[in-house]
Amino acid sequence: MINITLPDGSVRQYESGVNSLEIAQSISEGLARNVLAAKVNGSVWDATRPISEDATVQLLTWNDDEGKNTFWHSSAHLLAEALEDMYPDVKFGIGPPVENGFYYDVDLGEHHLSQEDIAELEQKMLELARQKNEYKRSEVSKADAIDYFTKKGDEYKLDLIKDLEDGSITFYEQGSFVDLCRGPHIPNTGFIKAAKIMNIAGAYWRGDEKNKQLTRIYGVTFPKQKELTEYLERLEEAKKRDHRKLGKELELFAFSEKVGMGLPLWLPKGTLLRERLEQFMRKAQIKAGYQPVVTPHIGSKELYVTSGHYEKYGADSFQPIKTPNENEEFLLKPMNCPHHCEIYKTRPRSYKELPVRFAEFGTVYRYEQSGELHGLTRVRGFTQDDAHIFCRPDQVKEEFIKVIDLVLYVFKALGFDDYTAQISLRDPENKSKYIGTDEVWEKAESAIIEAAAEKGLRTVTELGEAAFYGPKLDFMVKDALGRKWQLGTIQVDYNLPERFQLEYIGADNQKHRPVMIHRAPFGSLERFVAVLIEHCGGNFPLWLSPEQIAILPISEKYHDYAQQVYERLQLDDIRGSVDNRDEKIGRKIRDAEVRKVPYMLIVGEKEQENGAVSVRRHGEGDLGSMAIEEFSTFFQGKIAEMLNN
Repeated sequence: MINITLPDGSVRQYESGVNSLEIAQSISEGLARNVLAAKVNGSVWDATRPISEDATVQLLTWNDDEGKNTFWHSSAHLLAEALEDMYPDVKFGIGPPVENGFYYDVDLGEHHLSQEDIAELEQKMLELARQKNEYKRSEVSKADAIDYFTKKGDEYKLDLIKDLEDGSITFYEQGSFVDLCRGPHIPNTGFIKAAKIMNIAGAYWRGDEKNKQLTRIYGVTFPKQKELTEYLERLEEAKKRDHRKLGKELELFAFSEKVGMGLPLWLPKGTLLRERLEQFMRKAQIKAGYQPVVTPHIGSKELYVTSGHYEKYGADSFQPIKTPNENEEFLLKPMNCPHHCEIYKTRPRSYKELPVRFAEFGTVYRYEQSGELHGLTRVRGFTQDDAHIFCRPDQVKEEFIKVIDLVLYVFKALGFDDYTAQISLRDPENKSKYIGTDEVWEKAESAIIEAAAEKGLRTVTELGEAAFYGPKLDFMVKDALGRKWQLGTIQVDYNLPERFQLEYIGADNQKHRPVMIHRAPFGSLERFVAVLIEHCGGNFPLWLSPEQIAILPISEKYHDYAQQVYERLQLDDIRGSVDNRDEKIGRKIRDAEVRKVPYMLIVGEKEQENGAVSVRRHGEGDLGSMAIEEFSTFFQGKIAEMLNN
């Protein structure tokens, strides 16, 4: 008998060789019908794979990320089976799950998929799924694997096999299809009830443009047709909310080929939005004890050699800037932290003055491949709400908790209420990717884990996702469409203080090394604005909206009064514009609605006589007449309600 420990801490005994599906059946038939895979001692396994020794087991369903990944990985194999049925001479590359679905890179030879072919492919996948064929795992020798794919004539699989070690190779078979695969997979194809081919693209084999270009087929599947329908509806909504589309319509930002790819130009309304975000953060930072600093857009190459950034990123970043002095080289600033280290070193520091908190809205530059650029979410020049805290080791956890509080304050004010904190640790199997000793890494990782636990954050742990100089806590935010974005980040760093020889005089009158905490609640301001635009569909929170009011005179006779109203409200920091165009009031209202202006103030004869405005709320309609002072009080109350709730 073996002991199986479940997530609730309970322990059940089973005969050796039991599988996770049988464990689920012993608990509930309903549960068993929904189990897609299982996490056994931390690794995801097939639900049908035998367990021969004591283990911790978590049963995975569609509601778990690992369950979805397994479902979509199995769906990639189903796609391949359907392709092989339609095109017997097809050859296969790789077919992994991705964030929303899966893809398979295939060599179709002379075939090209038409819309009719795609519809047939979707139907073939569902036809095969209904056969409820089991996904069968088998271990094979390297020689047998080579023999199988040599006979099949699939050079891509043979190319993959040559890098594998004998004894580590597994095949998976469902129906008539056999694939080289580590797994895991769902129990059978019958779980897949809805399928859609989303996109066809080209992809060079192994990402090398010297190799043949394969056809990359993207797809998505669901356990219910209703879920596919809802997913496609969300995609349509996402197109309407695309920040590139709304950014143009709302006149927030633009790009210019002459300025350069990935270098956004902020238009007046977009600049107002940015400035409002910066003011919001500056106010919160001053309250939290941060000191503002400003550093140059470039730095000596030696600065980044010292920090380690040049060694890690230099070859793939903007290249050094030469000066008339042949011994001088500068780099566009890729990070603010080395500059802040040098600010810390400008004078001796005492333990009594720590923590020291430096904050800067610093613009940095990183070279991204042109194919990876995407609106504001992936750019070459961006501004970080960057800050670095230099503290004593005994202050790390307390400071880390304070930063978590600041991040949560930002999320609350902007309506991001669905988030997970990702504890990003180093990869224990590949420590060469990181700088610093095991001892400092263990101390840094423990501080993050303890702080997240004390704040009661919903967390996930990801190995291998740490920065090269330290572990971090990344906030993964779900937007209104259910998409995940990485926004705020906090990082503990014992390494840069060592590299820059940072010191403070302790209570023992000896020199000590401070600990450094990197934090950016917004992360990249550009990326944050992009996510915010799509999250709220351009309907920004009232306090943040670059155009909070539009004053709409019904005719030219009331232009002067409209201007008086505008100037009066400006005194109360209410931003907006007067629409003096020679248009009918209905057109002015419609245009303000399209611009998503929160409040429209209509003025005519009655309003002028009474010193009032007729108020309309975007998306809601008429709110009635208010005196100017009354509207201002009403407006300020709405903002206070948003920021204080």
